[in-house]
Amino acid sequence: MVEEVKRTFLHIHQADNVLVALTDLPKGTFVEHQGQGLILTDDVAGKHKFAIHALNPGDEIYMYGVLVGKASDYIPQGGAITTANIKHAADGFKLGNRKTDWKQPDTSAFADKTFMGYHRSDGSVGTANYWLVIPLVFCENRNINVLKDALLGKLGFAKPRSYENEVDQLVNMLQTGKSVEEILSADLQITPEATTSNKLFPNIDGIKFLTHDMGCGGTRTDSDALCGLLAGYITHPNVAGATILSLGCQHAQASILQDEINKRDPNFSKPLIILEQQKLGTENRLLHEALKQTFAGLMEVNKQERQPAPINKLCIGLECGGSDGFSGISANPVLGYLSDVLVAMGGSVILAEFPELCGVEQELSDRCVDEGTALKFMDLMTTYNAKAEADGSGFYANPSPGNIRDGLITDAIKSAGAAKKGGTSPVTAVLDYPEKVTAPGLNLLCTPGSDVESTTAEVAAGANIVLFTTGLGTPTGNPVAPVVKLSTNTRLFNKMPDIIDFNCGTVIEGEETIEQAANRLLNYVIDVANGHIKPKAVQLGQDDFIPWKRGVSL
Repeated sequence: MVEEVKRTFLHIHQADNVLVALTDLPKGTFVEHQGQGLILTDDVAGKHKFAIHALNPGDEIYMYGVLVGKASDYIPQGGAITTANIKHAADGFKLGNRKTDWKQPDTSAFADKTFMGYHRSDGSVGTANYWLVIPLVFCENRNINVLKDALLGKLGFAKPRSYENEVDQLVNMLQTGKSVEEILSADLQITPEATTSNKLFPNIDGIKFLTHDMGCGGTRTDSDALCGLLAGYITHPNVAGATILSLGCQHAQASILQDEINKRDPNFSKPLIILEQQKLGTENRLLHEALKQTFAGLMEVNKQERQPAPINKLCIGLECGGSDGFSGISANPVLGYLSDVLVAMGGSVILAEFPELCGVEQELSDRCVDEGTALKFMDLMTTYNAKAEADGSGFYANPSPGNIRDGLITDAIKSAGAAKKGGTSPVTAVLDYPEKVTAPGLNLLCTPGSDVESTTAEVAAGANIVLFTTGLGTPTGNPVAPVVKLSTNTRLFNKMPDIIDFNCGTVIEGEETIEQAANRLLNYVIDVANGHIKPKAVQLGQDDFIPWKRGVSL
């Protein structure tokens, strides 16, 4: 193990014909691999790849044991793999044989673990307790924000960090005659703000106000999907009740929302307030009713308390954003091992972001528990990519400039690493957006690769905690589910401690194995589920919520 730590490169899979640089390697560096030496013909930045053997145009390039691209130009032995000499390529897929045998991990360390959660009448258990205030259509966004301004501060749910003290300092500098140059070079002083808890309803974690730009004016498919998404949030185990504002004439009708709620929970019994402005008349009447009825609902759900629950009541959303060249060899495999542990114990995990499963379709479809599930997955992948291609931007266009700079230069490279989050267990269900998880095990959910849209959808599907890997850093959160941010490298963990919760860079450095890091992470997740730890996204009030318009979003 000590020798492995000192390595400057990694050979991920025996079938790979590229190596991954674990640190910056200058041109001329001598590398010994499997008893043979090669000399780098280019500078290779950490996280990027270089060729084990010379590659001619058209030669296939393998990483993680799968096809991730083809050489578009001659690449010498020891040459860097770049956007200039590789193009996206991935293996085709077809209905194959079921490959559902898997080696279950040792779960003995967690056999007696429980968490304190909020038990719901449908048998689910929440890791938090929120009240929602939601518009059925964008026309009601202003009224939602009026309610937000009225309720949060008075009920003790407002976030204390407002930066108003820093603005006061800038105003004072202007009033005392400071120049633009002096202001720009000033070191603003951070003034601690009062953080004493003055919540009127101590058993409620917060009131969340979900605004959006949908509900009318788009396609009926999108407005129906919006109702399904919102129903997923209303029936979510972390939600105690909800207030819904409707204008009245929009596509997203309250009756459609109620039908979607009944699909997800036929015996739905949470407090649900639906107010329609065109029926009530004046804005004052609408808002007064919303305030009174919401307050009464809060009084009711504040009686709920945490009770013990087995950890198989956890449903974990697996997410990534701002990925880098280490994502697929540190944080994502750590999530994969944790996923396998939770599945082995009867829990649920959700692997989404279908554009980032391009190139691993055959493996995942073969792992589906039956042919119908496999066919649904393949159909969703094919239809989604075909729509993207028709609009001039197939899955090949998924990697962002930041991904590319950090070594994820084709969608297949990015996908092969992203899929590691799902571990090795059988795929028990394939869900189309915005369906909800109904079976334990590994669920595949069709969403875009866009991290906020995907996280929004995973939570609607039932994720009561989201584990989010990042190599470049992102503040993404969610209104009702704690989002735990995992860094793929220690440098990021130290650079952005205000948004990163957990460091998987220890795997790259050889301080921990993937299994050890995963076990440490699962203990951390249990603390989050108990409410003992508030992830940084929760502390910052990072309430990202973007419904997916079913048009192309990669």
